[in-house]
Amino acid sequence: MSTSSPEAVKKLLENMQTDLRSLSMECKKKFPPVKEAAESGIVKIKTIAARNTDILAALKENSSEVVQPFLMGCGTKEPKITQLCLAAIQRLMSHEVVSEAAAGNIINMLWQLMENGLEELKLLQTVLVLLTTNTVVHDEVLSKAIVLCFRLHFTKDNITNNTAAATVRQVVTVVFERMVAEDERFKGIVEQPPSVQGNTNRRSVSTLRPSAKDAYMLFQDLCQLVNADAPYWLVGMTEMTRTFGLELLESVLNDFPGVFLQHQEFSFLLKERVCPLVIKLFSPNIKFRQGSSSAASPAPVEKPYFPICMRLLRVVSVLIKHFYSLLVTECEIFLSLLVKFLDGEKPQWLRAVAVESVHRLCVQPHLLRSFCQSYDMKQHSTKVFRDIVNALGSFIQSLFIVPNAGNPAVVGAPAGGSGSGAQGAAQGGPGTGGVSGILISQAAFEYRGTWIPLMTVSVQGSAKATYLEMLDKVEPPSIPEGYAMSVAFSALLDLVRGITSMIERELAVEEEAAAEFRETHPDQGWQPQPGAHLVWEEMVSACWCGLLAALSLLLDASTDETATENILKAELTMASLCGRLGLVTPRDAFITAICKASLPPHYALTVLSSNAANLSGKAYSIQGHSVQIISPSSESHQQVVAVGQPLTSQPQGTVVLTAKNIQCMRTLLNLAHCHGAVLGTSWQLVLATLQHLVWILGLKPGVGGALKPGRAVEGPSTVLTTAVMTDLPIIANILSRLFESSQYLDDVSLHHLINALCSLSLEAMEMAYGNNKEPSLFAVAKLLETGLVNMDRIEILWRPLTGHLLEKVCQHPNSRMREWGAEALTALIKAGLAYKHDPPLAQNQRLQLLLLNPLKELSNVLHADIRQKQLESVLQILQSQGDSLGPGWPLVLGVIGAIRNDQGESLIRTAFQCLQLVVTDFLPTMPCTCLQIVVDVAGSFGLQNQELNISLTSIGLLWNISDYFFQRGEAITQELEREEEALQKQAQEKGETLNRPFHPAPPFDCLWLCLYAKLGELCVDPRPAVRKSAGQTLFSTIAAHGTLLQQPTWHVVVWKVLFHLLDCVRTSSTTADKEKIESGGGNILIHHSRDTAEKQWAETWVLTLAGVARIFNTRRYLLQQLGDFFEAWEVLLNHIQSAALSKNNEVSLAALKSFQEILQIGTPVKDSDKAGDAFAVMGVPPVLIDPLSASGPGRPLVRSDSLVERLTRYNGAELQAPPPGEESALEDCALWWSAWNTWYRTGTDSTRPPSGPAEKFSFIPSQPFLTALIQIFPALYQHIKANFSMEDLKKLGVILHGAVSVPISSDASPFILPSFTEAVLTSLQEAVLTSLDVLQKAICVGPENLQVMYPAIFEQLLLFVEFSCKPPQYGRMETKHVANAKYNQIQLFAPVSSVISLSPLYSFTKLC
Repeated sequence: MSTSSPEAVKKLLENMQTDLRSLSMECKKKFPPVKEAAESGIVKIKTIAARNTDILAALKENSSEVVQPFLMGCGTKEPKITQLCLAAIQRLMSHEVVSEAAAGNIINMLWQLMENGLEELKLLQTVLVLLTTNTVVHDEVLSKAIVLCFRLHFTKDNITNNTAAATVRQVVTVVFERMVAEDERFKGIVEQPPSVQGNTNRRSVSTLRPSAKDAYMLFQDLCQLVNADAPYWLVGMTEMTRTFGLELLESVLNDFPGVFLQHQEFSFLLKERVCPLVIKLFSPNIKFRQGSSSAASPAPVEKPYFPICMRLLRVVSVLIKHFYSLLVTECEIFLSLLVKFLDGEKPQWLRAVAVESVHRLCVQPHLLRSFCQSYDMKQHSTKVFRDIVNALGSFIQSLFIVPNAGNPAVVGAPAGGSGSGAQGAAQGGPGTGGVSGILISQAAFEYRGTWIPLMTVSVQGSAKATYLEMLDKVEPPSIPEGYAMSVAFSALLDLVRGITSMIERELAVEEEAAAEFRETHPDQGWQPQPGAHLVWEEMVSACWCGLLAALSLLLDASTDETATENILKAELTMASLCGRLGLVTPRDAFITAICKASLPPHYALTVLSSNAANLSGKAYSIQGHSVQIISPSSESHQQVVAVGQPLTSQPQGTVVLTAKNIQCMRTLLNLAHCHGAVLGTSWQLVLATLQHLVWILGLKPGVGGALKPGRAVEGPSTVLTTAVMTDLPIIANILSRLFESSQYLDDVSLHHLINALCSLSLEAMEMAYGNNKEPSLFAVAKLLETGLVNMDRIEILWRPLTGHLLEKVCQHPNSRMREWGAEALTALIKAGLAYKHDPPLAQNQRLQLLLLNPLKELSNVLHADIRQKQLESVLQILQSQGDSLGPGWPLVLGVIGAIRNDQGESLIRTAFQCLQLVVTDFLPTMPCTCLQIVVDVAGSFGLQNQELNISLTSIGLLWNISDYFFQRGEAITQELEREEEALQKQAQEKGETLNRPFHPAPPFDCLWLCLYAKLGELCVDPRPAVRKSAGQTLFSTIAAHGTLLQQPTWHVVVWKVLFHLLDCVRTSSTTADKEKIESGGGNILIHHSRDTAEKQWAETWVLTLAGVARIFNTRRYLLQQLGDFFEAWEVLLNHIQSAALSKNNEVSLAALKSFQEILQIGTPVKDSDKAGDAFAVMGVPPVLIDPLSASGPGRPLVRSDSLVERLTRYNGAELQAPPPGEESALEDCALWWSAWNTWYRTGTDSTRPPSGPAEKFSFIPSQPFLTALIQIFPALYQHIKANFSMEDLKKLGVILHGAVSVPISSDASPFILPSFTEAVLTSLQEAVLTSLDVLQKAICVGPENLQVMYPAIFEQLLLFVEFSCKPPQYGRMETKHVANAKYNQIQLFAPVSSVISLSPLYSFTKLC
């Protein structure tokens, strides 16, 4: 219920009257004046109530009169009366019916009671009610009330003392609350700002409003009292303590900072009174040094007093927190003092409260940023922020340094302090075997024998102090062991957490603003505010060195998993922040610290050692004095979880990994996984460490590059505990996820990752040189894994990735390293081709070629295992993506065709499998421009000499290819012509000429020519089977598909394919080795007809000549339309002549058969007709056209007239007319006379007898050869008879005479000479007579000018008759003859030379 409600007012009036009546009754006997005053008061109250509607206002106006009876009652000094009066006065106060004059009277009355020592608690209560419920007390009255409370605070009664202290605190608060309320009422009213007063000895400040003036005077006097000076305003103070004064100052500063920030008068008090006071009071703490108990100082220094020092630090904390912007210079001094208090020479309790104060600062990152801006970033200024961090680090370090040998566990404890109790416990803690017994479960730090327990001192992010709150303590408290370390540790963690979270928040805001700016202004670049970045960078630069030194030491000393995790998290967040800000050196330093903590102690890792050496040169100082950084300890009191071998080039002993190492490894993985984008060049540090850890743990790469637990290959096996065995799959999985997350890195970061992996791979390769030790495959496996997950942007990493694998890894002498290099490269290529790119590979020729090019480059690697892997990959690519290779076909075909004879059968077989698949399945899908490459590749397989079956099969593939050309000729032609136009245009633009094989033949014809040329190469292969197969395929192809060629292309076929082939075969055949070949390899026996290279080449010559002759025969009309047919005819005849004159019977006989084939033609067979025997077409008798079939004794004599009749018909009406337009070609006598000359030269040279007996081993032509030679003449004569002259007849006679004169070899005589019971002609004799018969008949039916030849013919016949009596002589060769008595036939034999001369007496005689 409100005090102004009618009910409350009515109640008040009733209570007042009751109080006055009670007072009247009490004073009736002893104090009549009081009784009378009480009764008058009753009347007064009734009058006021009756006459006024606003009773409270009337009461307040008359409050002096109303209060007077109660004041008189208090003056009686009677306890009962006094209590009654004070209660009545308090009731009036609570209803706010006390005027300023009445309040003054009340305070005066209270003062008298205080001096008399009466009702002290009631007095305090009354003052408090008066000041809290009314605002009428100001100036001297207020000061008197406050002094009253202060004086009661210093009474001897504890209850009164404590109550007065609380009252004083509340009254001081009320005074400042009044001022805040007053400012609120006058808010918005602009006033002329007063000038700051320079004189501090003024009693009041006239520019301030009443409540503000009261607060000012009060605060000023509090400063005076703490400084032991007389107050200006609080008159009557007799006693005051500094501790209480400092507490009051702190509460005002902490609770009402706005007052001092908004009013210059109060700001002036801060700068001119409070700060000098604090500095002055700090003086004993600054000068004091903790010394040894034996050293006595000649001039004793005042010792620090804990209550004062602690309260001063509380005041300093408040000043720095709230008034830093006003007191920049002063705060610099305070902060410097704080740093000094952390010094090891200060008392332990002082260091403890100082570190608590520093902790309070560390949880305020914005304040720390202000320090950095105001001090560290200013020239010639103290680096306050840096000093704070470094001092914390030095403080932690000092706790590990034992001050004397007798107290190894209690650091910095003063002599005679509470360290002895903890000392015994600590000495029983660390021992030779590490932390033992009951202490092992307690969180602690241990470093080189010093064991410091870790306590929970505050909640994360808050600075809950213990000793700064001990306001009731007078003596320095005993600091428990580990407390200072725990606070410092928390301060460090909070410092890191605060700075990093603050900067990262601001970075996020900036990035968001940048994103919005880019959306609204896409054409403009975002310009961040440089000032903010400079501050962030300076903060990190100032603190990283001290943080790193402290955190590294703590990490090394930590025996608690949670503490270790917190330290690692701090190092990780600092590394990440440095990376985001682009501060390379501190980033690398923090990462190096984590890396070194992950590895066993003193592990030799070059990249970390060099980085640590670079960091050792960094300055680490506090307030200009350098601080020695103690190095991490080599002792380990952690649980060993793994034993393995180090990754070194030379075998060494084992190393151990502890649980802490594994914990650090996890942090390292977390760093790389979550903050990979900011690691930059630090990837090298991270990955090098992970590589060594993976090696020690025995993780080996599997499919796709993922690591799996594996067994050690050599040396002592890796020993793993059950705990780490359980963790291994998890670690391997995290490792895989780490590289999978590389897909979220930006391009620059991804390149850093790739470069680091390549660098690691090079190091692993260096280690693998010169020994058979299992190499580290970590880098190669992770290159593969990184490539596989970044297929969407494979272009940016493809060249460095594949370049390293190609040039380095795949060519390494270590087979295992090579194997993985090839595995990684081929897996990447296959994955790249299978990936669904956007746009698809079919529309992105450049990307497809980029992906396939490394596959082609593998062909340059000489190691067979690499080539095998390459070819297996090609086979897989063909099977999976063969239909979509498109422009990549040339590269794939280049890989297939990159075979060499020094490669093994296995490689060639695999490559040939690929080619077979291409020819069988993919010819229709590849660009027609690649068909020529297919031909070349197939030809290269034919030429390889490792596997004969592959060579033969490849020739079959060439036949299949030609068949494909034939079937798809039109489509291929169109596509090739389009491509030709495009190439021609490009060449013209560049001013070049189109350069391709067989240019300017049409593209499709060029394809055929390439096929023919490749088969032509195979026709001269060293292996007979290959030559035979290739020759058959070549001529069959030309015969079957030659109609597709345009006429001018036949010129190239004749001159560059056929004649070139004939030249090569003739050269090889004439120079072939005559040495006998024992076997064909293995157990295969060789027939005697093929047991020398010469004989084998003879077969090739036979087939080649026959094939060319057949083509000339079947394509006669087409070839005659070429401009140089006569020259081609001459060349062919020359080849026939040289073959006919060969001393190999097989070759020479085949040459004549080819001669027959091109000559014995009446109507040339058209291309569409099957090439048949020309003599059969003409109707010439079989005896003329198949002389080679007579391998037995001579045939029965055929009547000559029938032969003549046939020839007559042949020469007459049965000749078919040639096609229109070709008469000139067929009538060209020059061709036939050229053939006549060839025949004549062949006959002359082959029948010429040896010149002397010395040539007893001279070559003697065989009877079948001579027979075939003579059988050619009748057909040839039909084309030259018109101009056949007497001179030609004589030439004929010479050849006929010579042929008959050639003796028969004794080896062949049983198959040629007739028996005694038969009268037959030999084939040769029959052919001679046929030739003469042809001439005779021609003369009979011919013109008169031929009649002159009769004598010559008869002369020739008579010469043959003479042979019946006188056998012919073959030069000077000795022969012998045998006569057949029955038929009067003489047979001559040459015993020496084993030849026989046969005289066909009977036959010639009969003929004549």
